[in-house]
Amino acid sequence: MSINMGLSEEQRGTMADAVTAVLADTYALYFKTHAYHWNVTGPRFHDLHTLFETQYNELWTATDEIAERVRALGPKAPNSYAAMAKAASLDSDAEATKADDMIADLMKGHEAVVATIRKALELADEHGDEATADVLAPRINAHEKTAWMLRSTLG
Repeated sequence: MSINMGLSEEQRGTMADAVTAVLADTYALYFKTHAYHWNVTGPRFHDLHTLFETQYNELWTATDEIAERVRALGPKAPNSYAAMAKAASLDSDAEATKADDMIADLMKGHEAVVATIRKALELADEHGDEATADVLAPRINAHEKTAWMLRSTLG
């Protein structure tokens, strides 16, 4: 069945690739945040365990909306860890073992996702894809606010 929503097939493909990159980076950051939630230790355990839980829940919810935008554009959303990893620019490894290193790693992750979203928004503007912009623009605010909170937690 053809899709007729004001974007050419090529434009939809370009946008779907850009949104998939945002999805994959968001998913990688979700996984990393969840892993740090499981593995944080030390005197700030309770506060950071709770903070990371709040953050990974927000990221998990965001992945659904982002994936649904990919589907609205036509292509399938990634359907495996390998496909997600291939599309991501962000590494999902949660290798930090000290609380401050975890916080710094997550802060950098949020900043990296902002960069990926900004690239997708540039393409959305170029192709007149307001619907994608409407999904992605609020994500910048969410990631910038979280990065600020993590930065503030480091002092």
